[in-house]
Amino acid sequence: MIKKLSKIGNSRGIIFDAALMEQAHLKEGDEVNVTVHEGGSITLTPIRRKVTTEEVLEIAEKFMDENEGLFRRLS
Repeated sequence: MIKKLSKIGNSRGIIFDAALMEQAHLKEGDEVNVTVHEGGSITLTPIRRKVTTEEVLEIAEKFMDENEGLFRRLS
């Protein structure tokens, strides 16, 4: 895929269209690690944050608390 550098403010950038974002499993706000290799090639690697068990349990508990009434009606 060929992309062209564009002026964005005082900088230069590459626009990632929706298809490229989907293909790379990226969304707005995601962080990427930029590596410049010998010879000038550039690699962008998404930074995938690992979620801890404690974070999952906290999110699940919050979800269950917020939807307690719904769960009671469904049971």
